[in-house]
Amino acid sequence: MNHNREITEPAISPEEMNQRVAVLKRFRDLLLEQRNRFRRYLEVLDTQKNVIEQGNTEQLLSHVDLEEKILGDIFSIQKVIDPLDHMYRSAFPKEDAREVPELKSVVEGLKTEAVIRMKRNRELLSTRMTQIRSEIKSLQGNPFIGRPSIHADSGVPSFLDISG
Repeated sequence: MNHNREITEPAISPEEMNQRVAVLKRFRDLLLEQRNRFRRYLEVLDTQKNVIEQGNTEQLLSHVDLEEKILGDIFSIQKVIDPLDHMYRSAFPKEDAREVPELKSVVEGLKTEAVIRMKRNRELLSTRMTQIRSEIKSLQGNPFIGRPSIHADSGVPSFLDISG
């Protein structure tokens, strides 16, 4: 009686192997896309930090628009990655390519870093908005704000010519 018998799994058909390879390649490609988008997002957040500190509102608006677009792209890809990961794991539970878990780890790290930088920028923006509100309130207390200048043309004639 041989207790050291190896249990062999049935051979995988070429079609199934091609399917596994295709799924794994697509999954890897999506993770690479996700990684690149998160890197780009981090760059945008860094630039946005500088724009907030400088107080350039037009640039800030363009950065917020760009941030929203990048976040939308990231969430779109994430919607595909999660089901693909689940499908791959359920179809091939014993398969574990090294590159995919490493990529997922990198993407998660970039995601965490993006959240940290986004929170930092929100705090900076909140501080900047508080400063602006304070400046506006100080201007509202100025007695000369909102009053017409004695030197300004009010558009109302001061003399009326009745001679015709």
